[in-house]
Amino acid sequence: MAGSPWIKVADVRGAARLAVDATLGVTDLVEAVHHGIARTTLGSTPTETRRAGGVAGFVYRGVRGVTRLVGGGLGLAGAALESMLGSSPESSPARDAVLAALNGVIGDHLDATGNPLALPMQWRVDGRALAPDATAIATAFGTPRRRLFVFVHGLCLDDRSWLRGGHDRGQALARDLDGSAVHLRYNTGRAIGRNGAELAASLEALVDAWPVALDDVCIVAHSMGGLVVRSALHHALARGLRWPALIRDVVSLGTPHHGAPLERGGHAIDRLLEAHPLVAPFARIGRLRSRGIADLRHGRVLEDDADAAAHVPLPPDVAFHAIAASIGGADGTLVDAVVGDGLVPVDSALGVHGDPSRDLRIPEERRHLVRGVGHIDLLGDAGVYARLAAILG
Repeated sequence: MAGSPWIKVADVRGAARLAVDATLGVTDLVEAVHHGIARTTLGSTPTETRRAGGVAGFVYRGVRGVTRLVGGGLGLAGAALESMLGSSPESSPARDAVLAALNGVIGDHLDATGNPLALPMQWRVDGRALAPDATAIATAFGTPRRRLFVFVHGLCLDDRSWLRGGHDRGQALARDLDGSAVHLRYNTGRAIGRNGAELAASLEALVDAWPVALDDVCIVAHSMGGLVVRSALHHALARGLRWPALIRDVVSLGTPHHGAPLERGGHAIDRLLEAHPLVAPFARIGRLRSRGIADLRHGRVLEDDADAAAHVPLPPDVAFHAIAASIGGADGTLVDAVVGDGLVPVDSALGVHGDPSRDLRIPEERRHLVRGVGHIDLLGDAGVYARLAAILG
């Protein structure tokens, strides 16, 4: 019996494991509040972080032990069921969208715990996985072109995000410009630098496997995807990979090159919650943001960056273009500076910074601003598509 494309047995196993993790997390939270009350009452120093002792400690340890035991049983049962029913390689757009959102929020946890709900990085064509293999590429495209267009989505999205009104913008652009288009799908909850390092290797494998000699490669990246691409370029050049030499143009759409204010605001709230021993445990709930989301705070592109994020300049030999959007009108100076496309301010999307040493120095003719367009609308707006075609044509 083939697995359903709507939900798979591995999904049930992953959800069960996630439920176990959540139960353990709530137990830790309650114990931390208990300990906070005790140390406040008894006048303990705020730096103490020991677990509860005595009868209370016994109860908390018992809850953790039973939860892990049940979780292990669910995992074994799920694995057996999956072996009996089989696992369909196909999925559905609805399932993929849910997994993409889940990975964006807690994808680093899913990846670190080996949860089957964690999305692997893979190339996709028409919603299906594409192996970096010459035969697979030839089968997918029939006649692969000598121009390759690579599309990289943003936070909590997936490769189908470029599909708008039944129209795949990526495939349409490649068709109009006589190229072949591939979409990247990845776990957006992982550290941007980690995804960038993996993309560098994955794109090298794809280029090496391409059945015909490539004239050039063009990359279009939305939101977080632009930071992942910048990270990939950094890693590829450091390793001496060959694909950066094939890059003709890179276009970022609404990428927070200098950070996203909404994430910085969330971080500030966390710091306030941590200031009092009775409330501090609840800051863990506020920190239920993946490393990928946290990296957006300052536009971090390297995994080992300090909190302020080291400046990583653009490669001098790559034609980098930035398209920013603003929901404001022609006189929307304040909206541009604070809100931008609803998530990313205009200057951040254009790589412009008040400190000249951190400015990306994208030439003015490669900086584009579209008005009346929101962050997600950048993926399907007809005016943005026309501008992309003009840039890459």
